[in-house]
Amino acid sequence: MPYDLKKDARQIFEAGLRAADPRDSIKRMVTKNGTVITIGTKSYNLDDYERVLVVGTGKAAAPMAQALEDILGPALTGGIITTKYGHSLPLATVVCIEAAHPVPDEAGMKGSHRILELLEGTGERDLILCIISGGGSALVPLPVAGLTLEDKQKTTQELLACGATIHEINAIRKHISGIKGGKLARTAYPGTLVTLMLSDVIGDNFDVIASGPTVPDESTFADCLAILEKYDISGTIPPKVLTYLKRGIAGDEPETPKPGDPVFTKTDALIVGSASLSLAAAHAEAAHLGYNSLILSSFIEGETKDVARVHAAIVKEILKSGNPVAVPACVISGGETTVTLHGSGLGGRNMEFALAAAIEINNLEGVLIMSGGTDGTDGPTDAAGAFADGSTLRRAAAKGYNAAEYLRNNDSYHFFEHIDGLLKTGPTMTNVMDLRICLVRSVYALP
Repeated sequence: MPYDLKKDARQIFEAGLRAADPRDSIKRMVTKNGTVITIGTKSYNLDDYERVLVVGTGKAAAPMAQALEDILGPALTGGIITTKYGHSLPLATVVCIEAAHPVPDEAGMKGSHRILELLEGTGERDLILCIISGGGSALVPLPVAGLTLEDKQKTTQELLACGATIHEINAIRKHISGIKGGKLARTAYPGTLVTLMLSDVIGDNFDVIASGPTVPDESTFADCLAILEKYDISGTIPPKVLTYLKRGIAGDEPETPKPGDPVFTKTDALIVGSASLSLAAAHAEAAHLGYNSLILSSFIEGETKDVARVHAAIVKEILKSGNPVAVPACVISGGETTVTLHGSGLGGRNMEFALAAAIEINNLEGVLIMSGGTDGTDGPTDAAGAFADGSTLRRAAAKGYNAAEYLRNNDSYHFFEHIDGLLKTGPTMTNVMDLRICLVRSVYALP
């Protein structure tokens, strides 16, 4: 019976995207009955508040705000959000400001100022709904006094290039920010603050999603310095940033708000959507298509090329022994890997994953490995990821393209562009990390 692995993988991926739809995620969690809104398990009577405001940031901020406008209607007083360029949507009450991601820009800084200005007059009879999604950290780049936007840009670039994890990157972002690491909550106090998060981080840690602007920060200045030393970039980040962090360790700069701080006495935070929900939906779609489906993990991280080799090894084991799942098999994983840059090419972690996997599954029949970013953007490109199968290297070689050379140069985008292997979705308006799909449709003897 004929089959189309690429079509199946795309269909499974899109099922995962639908499960992470920001509007549906908000509407599952927030309901309104008369003057009472229920968020999760808690209820709030709107008659108790003079103002209801929406603030927030992230790639999914606009559709999340749309959902809240639909639910609250005229009860919503106003609000300001920041999102990535090209990710805004029509809003009736909430002001949407577009800014740069992943390296912050001036527009993001101005948006951060406007959010804080809106909250500076917050009183006890204000209800603030804060919507947070992936990408939010770069989209509210307000540096602490004494540092500049350029200092933050350079620091972010160095952290991205060295292969630091998102947890490590955000620990430093929080400490050199005037809004992250619980500092937005400090500004919103003594208002009632409820944060709705669409998680794009492994483990769904509240303090890591968009660098935790509304929740206590567990990381310290000492942690930040240890991260710089771990990746040997103390000498490449701006000197003013290093000096500031050292001043923090010495107690000359204030730490981020920690658990137990009074500013968190009237706050609540909850996850409205995450990678786990997307993986479950992808798993169900794979089963619907006739695959024996297995969710490997939603906690996958590490160097992209290494993780790709492990996934390829699982595909080979399925071919050899039928373990950990029998053919026709679909193995699904989520999480977020990192790329340590050595070349000057164009790409992202998902396309690099697919390229490394293609090398490992070369000449295997009836298999396909796909990796895609659920936000629709992989690195600084217009692709979400790429598809690799046993014929990928052969088709590329026929056109004169060497996979190993492209991998060494971190140029996965151009490699897959040459052979029509890119996954393009356009902006998905959501972000729950990456989704990887390994399909094995026929038994084939390993060479």
